[in-house]
Order: sequence, then C-alpha cells, then structure tokens
Amino acid sequence: MQVRTRHSPSFGVARLVLAAGEVARTGSEAMANSYGVTSSSARGAGKRGPGRFGLGGGSASEWSYTAGPQGGWVDVAPSFPGDVHTVEMDGRRGWCVARRSWLAAAGTVRLDAGWNGFRELFGGQPGFLAHASGQGQLVLACCGALDVHELQPGQFVTMDAGHLVAYVDTLQCRLRQSEQGRAQSMRTGDGLVVDFAGPGRVVAQSRNPHRMSSWSQRGGSAR
Repeated sequence: MQVRTRHSPSFGVARLVLAAGEVARTGSEAMANSYGVTSSSARGAGKRGPGRFGLGGGSASEWSYTAGPQGGWVDVAPSFPGDVHTVEMDGRRGWCVARRSWLAAAGTVRLDAGWNGFRELFGGQPGFLAHASGQGQLVLACCGALDVHELQPGQFVTMDAGHLVAYVDTLQCRLRQSEQGRAQSMRTGDGLVVDFAGPGRVVAQSRNPHRMSSWSQRGGSAR
C-alpha cells in the first residue's frame, strides 16, 4: 500500500493506493474508491481484539477494502478538520495510538485494542489507547495541526492525553492525573497527562477532539 495525502494541513485526505488483491483497513467509511475495489465492514459493541477499535473510542467498527486484479485506491479523511500523518511501520517497533486518531492501515499492520500493556496501565480495563505492530503504513488523523516531538536521550515532555495522537512504544512513559480533584476518564483521556522520556517520537495534535466535540454540541459557547 502507498499513501498519498492532499488538502493538508487543514482538511487532510489520505489516498490509499493498492496493488492487485491488496487490503487496506480503515476506522471510518471511505469517501470514495476506484471501481473494482470491494468493501466489507465489521461492527460489534464491546468486542475487543486485533483490528477492532473505532475512531470514536466506543463500539468497535472497521472497514476493509480489497483491490481487484487491476489494483485501485481508497480515499479516507478524519472526522474532524485537521492534518493526516503516515507512519512507516518497520516490523521492529510498535506504536501506541489514540483510538480517535487511527484512520487507516495496511493489511499487514496489526491493530490491538486489548494489548496486555494497556490492561496493566489502566487497571485491567482498555483505555483511550491501542497498539499497532507489524510492517506497512499506519495513517493517523489529527484534530487541527500536526505537532511532532523528537525526544533525544534524557529529554522529557508532558502531554495532555487529549492532544496525544501516537508515540513509538520504545519510549518510557507514565500516565497520571493532571490535577488533584479533577474528573478523569480512562476512555477519553480527559483529566490525564502522559510524561514521556526520550529517545523516541511523540505525535500530537493542536486541538483536543473530545473538547471540540463538546464545544460543538454547546453551539460554540465558550462557557
């Protein structure tokens, strides 16, 4: 699979270019696809496991697109205005991904919402993060502008969980409450921050999608 992006950084679209018989998986329904590409969907509230987690962080949803004998393409875009970012998975290092930020992946990339590391991190319950491993392209959706932090050994950064898109799983990290007494949600990341220690890469977004959604539902009121 090859990924070609356009309309960045404000309204990013990713075109997934597929060879004959190649498969792409997406976390939202495609905008469009070339003739001859077949699609199927898998849904299931409360189900967990490889390749079964959706952008909304609630009930699982996934679409699978398979190219015909002549190959083809699939266009996908984030639910919120913002950029798209492609990670080249090398088969050696995995990535931890916010559920809302997973947009698409090659069929050779494994997406696991029930990863054991997160069961321990969230007290046995799946949280707002999932794990990607394998080899191929992983396409991430950003709410707003993309921000990349390349941490060197001995460098540290603290990230609001709602602004976190993804990070390489070789980073040292610690999840904690952002402030005493504030409500927190393991499902959305609200009220939580993550401390990172380099070396490694952290991908962030300039807008918090959960807060943006709440703002929109209030009719744009600042209160």
